[in-house]
Amino acid sequence: MPTLEDNKRFWSDEYDWETLGNEWSADWGGPDMQWYGTLLPRIHAFVPTGTILEIACGCGRWTRYLQGLCTRLVGVDLSERCIRICRQRFRDLSHVEFHLNDGTSLAAVSAPLDFVFSFDSLVHADIDVIEAYLSQLAGLLRRDGVVFLHHSNLGEYARLPGFETLFSRLGFLERRLHGRDFSVDAAKVAAVAQEHGLQCISQEIVGAGGLMIDCLSVLVRRDSPRARENRIFRNTGFTREKRNLRRLARLYAFRQDDEKQH
Repeated sequence: MPTLEDNKRFWSDEYDWETLGNEWSADWGGPDMQWYGTLLPRIHAFVPTGTILEIACGCGRWTRYLQGLCTRLVGVDLSERCIRICRQRFRDLSHVEFHLNDGTSLAAVSAPLDFVFSFDSLVHADIDVIEAYLSQLAGLLRRDGVVFLHHSNLGEYARLPGFETLFSRLGFLERRLHGRDFSVDAAKVAAVAQEHGLQCISQEIVGAGGLMIDCLSVLVRRDSPRARENRIFRNTGFTREKRNLRRLARLYAFRQDDEKQH
C-alpha cells in the first residue's frame, strides 16, 4: 500500500490533474450528483456552520460546495501543486484559505473548528497518518464540533488467514482496492479516536466490488453534547445507491463533467 512519501510524490508530481479530480465522480454522474445525492445527505445535520477544515482538499472538488456552508474554510494538502491550484481557483473568496502540510500536520490550523471534512483522500492513508490527524483534532474542535472522515476498512480483511496471497491471486490488490491501506479499519479508527479524546458516534462501512473496503466515520469530542455510543451500519447497498444516482444524473440532465473552474 502507498506510503506517505509515495502519496506525496504521486499526487504532487505524477498525477494528471487536468479535470481537477472530477473524474472520480463519474460513477455518480458527476460531482454535483455525488455531492447532493451522497455526501450532503450524510453531513446536512452539521452544516451550515462557522469554520470548516477540509483535510486533503486536492484541487477543490468538494471545497466548492463546502465554501458556501461556512463563514471560514481552511484546506490543507500535502501536494504543493494542489494547493497552488486551489489558491488560484478560489482566489476571489476572502473566507477561504489553503495551507501546504506534510501529510500529517495541522500546525497551520487554528482553533476552534466546527466541522472537519475529508472524503476520497485519506482512504490512501495508513493508520499512522490517521492517528496523527486525530491526535490533533480533539484540541482544535469546538466542544460540539464534528469530524466526517472517509478512510480505508481493509484492515478488516487483514485478519483473514493468508489474506495477501488470496487477494493477489484474485487480482484484487491491483484492480479493485484502489490504493486502500490494510493497516486501517473501522474498529481501529474508533479505538485510536478514543485514545486521543474523541468518540466515534457512527460508522458506515461501505462496499466496492463486493468488498467492504471503506468506512465513513463521524467523530466528536468525548465531552461533546453529541457524544453517544457508536452506531455501526454495514451498507451493502452503497454501490447500488451510486449506480442509481448515475442513472438519475442522466435522466435529469445533471452535468456529466464539471467545468475545470467553477
